[in-house]
Amino acid sequence: MSDVQGGAGALFAIGGAEDKLKKRTVLQEFVDAAGGSKARIVVVPTASALGPDVVDVYRALFAALGAESVVGVRPENREDADDPAFIAPLHDATGIFMTGGNQLKLAGVVTGTAFGRAVTAAHARGAAVGGTSAGASILAEHMIAFGRSGATPRQRMSQLSSGLGLVQGAIVDQHFAQRNRYGRLLSLVAQSPGLLGIGVDEDTAAVVRGTHLEVVGRGAVTIFDGTRITSNAHNAKRSEPILASGVVLHVLPATATFDLQNRVLLSYGPQPPAEEIAEMAAAEADLRKLAKEIAAEGVSPRYYEERKRRAGRRTAKSARSAIGAGESRPGATEPITAGAEPDSPDPTRADNGTP
Repeated sequence: MSDVQGGAGALFAIGGAEDKLKKRTVLQEFVDAAGGSKARIVVVPTASALGPDVVDVYRALFAALGAESVVGVRPENREDADDPAFIAPLHDATGIFMTGGNQLKLAGVVTGTAFGRAVTAAHARGAAVGGTSAGASILAEHMIAFGRSGATPRQRMSQLSSGLGLVQGAIVDQHFAQRNRYGRLLSLVAQSPGLLGIGVDEDTAAVVRGTHLEVVGRGAVTIFDGTRITSNAHNAKRSEPILASGVVLHVLPATATFDLQNRVLLSYGPQPPAEEIAEMAAAEADLRKLAKEIAAEGVSPRYYEERKRRAGRRTAKSARSAIGAGESRPGATEPITAGAEPDSPDPTRADNGTP
């Protein structure tokens, strides 16, 4: 159902590495929220280090999922972001999607500019606004500029910068479980207990409508509520561990809904069938492999088609060989997978300034 009329649109904070070839649940939800067959989507690849291919990928995906039109708009600096030519496509957009990449670059170009204000105005009139990885972090009022991984919260573990402020009173982190970002998000909640910490797993979206958050996708959304926290963040030195006692933890799988204002679970539904869970687990290795290949730069939709053809030829050849040898075992096929724009490195482990 479309969310393009009747108040502010939906917000999609996607944890990165969203499925692009199989079920594509998260991206389909975004297209539906942007108007379905009437969706006019603007892709903003400013954070990405990839060239036009990243727009080509999302153009092909959103078109295949039913969008009416998809265009790319890429301001590279604050001068571009104040140029009416870059802003004009946002006026008619029913969906705005920001890719992954270097989140500090994205914030440096978009926040406090006419382009950023146009994104906010589009959301207010009903457009769905979302992003993956870096594009998810910038949705919040305060965004993680960079930081290091680890399970233990430590002083100076990460740094905040200004976001678009579409999600109020929260900090959004992504690739959450996959890159072990529990410590850095918890350290920020310990330092700013008034902010909810929202960590989004890969191929998962925290979908915000008004004050309600719903979880869509394969993983989970983790929420740290520091309302009653006891912490020594005010006097912990350098990179010392930070005391964080009394934090309320919520781990929300798909179908769960959460009240961001009152900070309580509202509902949760049944989990996917066992066979669907098994299928998603089998696809995970493939998803990760192509994510790394996309990180190497230069993967386009044409690449996917070529891989499919090669895999099909190998399957047929292996089957013929097995029949000729009197064997029944199937031939191996090359995995067909897709990933999302990863981040750039951080100060300690390739995490700096990216999703």
